[in-house]
Amino acid sequence: MTRRIVVLLTIAVVLLGSAGVSAQKTIKVGATPVPHADILNLLVPVLAEQGVNLVVIEFTDYVLPNLTLAEGEIDANFFQHTPYLDRFNKDHNLNLVPLAGVHIEPLGVYSNKIKSLDDLPQGATIAIPGDAVNGGRALLLLQSAGLIKVDPKAGIEPTVFDVTENKLGLRFVELEAAQLPRALADTTAAVINGNYALEAGLVPTRDAIFLEGKESPYVNILVVRAEDRDNPDLKKLADALQSDLIRDFILSTYDGGVVPAF
Repeated sequence: MTRRIVVLLTIAVVLLGSAGVSAQKTIKVGATPVPHADILNLLVPVLAEQGVNLVVIEFTDYVLPNLTLAEGEIDANFFQHTPYLDRFNKDHNLNLVPLAGVHIEPLGVYSNKIKSLDDLPQGATIAIPGDAVNGGRALLLLQSAGLIKVDPKAGIEPTVFDVTENKLGLRFVELEAAQLPRALADTTAAVINGNYALEAGLVPTRDAIFLEGKESPYVNILVVRAEDRDNPDLKKLADALQSDLIRDFILSTYDGGVVPAF
């Protein structure tokens, strides 16, 4: 084999390799770390086999993932439920849409100071999420526990001003959702979102003194821009998120703190 032939063959191999790389489409998906990024990272090799390079970008708040998606810096996000998305779209005049429902993270009441809601003292301080949707969800959870009553006219987003009965004189502290686990040191109890409870090392089915039921309407969803709802690569991701692989992973990993919704 002459040197010229060897060089030509080498160039051909390089070009074929480059063509394979360029044929793979990259999609960037924003997610909060647990369980969303964990679930997405499990799908990286699965999507690679389908010609999609999945890049997972982690966020630690509930605001930037939607703004970053709307601005086109990422292609989708996975961290929120539909009531939160609806409120965010309305407040920020956006048109983000759900593509797939994946799981529910039961909201729970946690405490470092008491073992049961029956032990709540008069005037106890309870920390709740500061955003309208999750704050309202927390108040409805406390109502279902029999601690308070809220005005039914407030719908699914009651505020502390909609509390109509509070026999224990509970005091509510509204905090950014990510800060709620830290508030356990300074409050009697805190109502914590499932993902932040898991990140803090809490096992909802073990550590929560009161836990939202499986009938919760707050399914966590894969979200995209409206114009991308028919994107074939994002549809591949949506299908993969609703696969047996993900169902089995959720059931075997999160001790009931995450529940499949498909």
